[in-house]
Amino acid sequence: MSSEINHKNLSKQDNVKLILDFFHRTMMHHAMWFAEVQHQFGREKALEAMETAWQRSYSIQMKRIAKTLDFELEEDLPKPLLELPDEQLNALREAMAVNWLANDGVWFQAVEFTRGMNDAKRCNDSCWGQFSPFEAWSIKRYLDLPEKAGLEGLKKALQFRLYAFINEQSFVDETANSFVFQMNQCRVQNARKRKGLADYPCKSGGLVEYTTFAEAIDSRIKTECMACPPDPHPQEYLCAWRFSISE
Repeated sequence: MSSEINHKNLSKQDNVKLILDFFHRTMMHHAMWFAEVQHQFGREKALEAMETAWQRSYSIQMKRIAKTLDFELEEDLPKPLLELPDEQLNALREAMAVNWLANDGVWFQAVEFTRGMNDAKRCNDSCWGQFSPFEAWSIKRYLDLPEKAGLEGLKKALQFRLYAFINEQSFVDETANSFVFQMNQCRVQNARKRKGLADYPCKSGGLVEYTTFAEAIDSRIKTECMACPPDPHPQEYLCAWRFSISE
């Protein structure tokens, strides 16, 4: 970009790049606000603040974008999205989930290629400790689950994780107070298998991920890893987790 460029003489391409960068900055500012409120007052208070802030911010931003781009809203949702055929809408939903996974992967590699695998795994595991309970909170709001949602609530919530729309998973009921969750096909591990690579050793991250997710759905739920790479596992699943509530 020319050093003489200013905000009044942008080319169309540069203007589009800047608009998309504004989206990125807004997203990051939103995340940084949450991180700082969590640092100052704890996760519970930060989630309460985000509940209020996100509802107001979403409404303000969506109305302004709709007015600027001249599309209608229906119950605060973009009408052009509501008018998409189900097949295309489902494809967009999957694409968004895959984009999330790709974003996670490029962050991992950005650290791995500069700091090494150990630091990348350390950052990855810590990130899951923040993201997994947030995703559980988000899903609880979406499904209107109660505070103590129990094992049935956890089953429902696991079906609305981002992973659920790009991987294959299943449930095995054990007792009235426990069930096993299996990841039968994993997009990340399948990609490694196609390249002739061993399973990615994701157990350390999984222990953080599944434990904090389950506890955020219901603090009474206990999580046990039955198998997760680098553990050996049967052909029918890559990892498996037992969730239980004591009688």
